[in-house]
Amino acid sequence: MQDFFPFPFSSSSASRSVPYSELAVETEGSVNVRFECKEFPEAHIFVGDLPGAKKDEVKVEIQDGGVLQISGGGSEGGSGRFKWRFRLPENAKLHLVSSSMENGVLTVVVPKVEAWAPPRRNVRSIEISGSG
Repeated sequence: MQDFFPFPFSSSSASRSVPYSELAVETEGSVNVRFECKEFPEAHIFVGDLPGAKKDEVKVEIQDGGVLQISGGGSEGGSGRFKWRFRLPENAKLHLVSSSMENGVLTVVVPKVEAWAPPRRNVRSIEISGSG
């Protein structure tokens, strides 16, 4: 599989590969479909190598409970069917998920909620006035 991540998430951005044990809920089907999961500061990226698959044969859905389901393949009930389900982290912006497919490579981008950081404290000494 090629190392492909769409703009604006360049491969030079700080990222980590996410083990399937953290996200994969269920897989089924007879096709050997691989997905690579990466976490960037801005988003979670899922890249699937689907050789020979066409865009209209693949379905990407967000299900109740924050589960990303990717399914498709050949004809209904055929041997080329596959289904992957990933439980998305709580910081996923489910309403902004997008996907694209180019040359048999499916890319799903799941933007993340910006991490909350406490307000930066600016400590300033205050002079005490008065006589005593």
